[in-house]
Amino acid sequence: MKAVVFDRHGGADVLKYRDVPDPVPGHGEVRVKVAGCGVNHLDIWVRDGIPGVGPMPHLLGSEISGTVESLGPGASGVEVGANVLIAPGRGCGRCEFCIRGREQICPEFHVLGNQRQGGYAEYVVVDAADCIPVNDRWSLTEWAAVPLVFQTAWHMLVDLGQIRAGQDVLIESAGSGVGTAGIQIAKLFGARVIATGGSESKRRWLVETMNADVAIDYTVQDVRKAVKSLTNGRGVDLVFSHVGGPTFKQSMACLARGGTLVTCGATAGPIVELDLRFLFTRELNVRGAYLGTRSDLLEVVKLIADGKLRPVVNRVMPLAEAVEAQAMVARREVMGKIVLTP
Repeated sequence: MKAVVFDRHGGADVLKYRDVPDPVPGHGEVRVKVAGCGVNHLDIWVRDGIPGVGPMPHLLGSEISGTVESLGPGASGVEVGANVLIAPGRGCGRCEFCIRGREQICPEFHVLGNQRQGGYAEYVVVDAADCIPVNDRWSLTEWAAVPLVFQTAWHMLVDLGQIRAGQDVLIESAGSGVGTAGIQIAKLFGARVIATGGSESKRRWLVETMNADVAIDYTVQDVRKAVKSLTNGRGVDLVFSHVGGPTFKQSMACLARGGTLVTCGATAGPIVELDLRFLFTRELNVRGAYLGTRSDLLEVVKLIADGKLRPVVNRVMPLAEAVEAQAMVARREVMGKIVLTP
């Protein structure tokens, strides 16, 4: 089969489009013919060399949709020919966290395209239990823009942020895949969304197409001052953060007293500044989110199947152009998701 693989960590030049052996499903596994694979910042971090990546040669890609092509021995619960998306992560199923339904913090939690082979290929082998049937409201290419970002955004806002109607929510870099998912979920719950975007066209799109209430230009505006002005000096109840780096201190300053910042990423850097006095005197909350629970994923799949949420695909590109797709994500040129198709 054709795939994009790398044999060593490094820049985009390590990615090679080449022939690799077709994967063979083992016990309880199925082989899925990939229809689409969403591109994420995680792909770039894995390529660059975050700890725990394997095996080598490695295939990236955590967001996969496709059609079940064959069943391995003992595989059940899904039929050949079924259209599915693949749950991005899997725990051991035995530890205290898995038993409590929090498999995403299982010590053995494995993510497709990171600790397991991903979807930058014509076929992928996964556990049958990780295949989630999808309807035809959306194309399989569109369904590939769902699993990672919607599961994460739901976990951030609903599970950890405890979002409620009438709240003010700040969504950083809202034109990203996870940002567009976050906007939709926040609006579904009746919150007011203050989004940030780096270009005039993106900010206009966030308001006119994604239904954000306000869009702030973080490249020229003082985001804290703009947020305070929009909230009559109070600040926001929730900050939906995935940027980190030097923006973290500013994001914390946007919170109202008793507010919560939930973060799932560090695209601008993992090291941040935090004044503990500011944290405890205002009783602020900082929560980390790593993907989400399986129930989170099933909930968003149902809502998307019903049309209450929707995938946001900016561009569909052939798998052979994975290098350019990653470059576009790194340059923040994408509004929504890029999906690769074999």
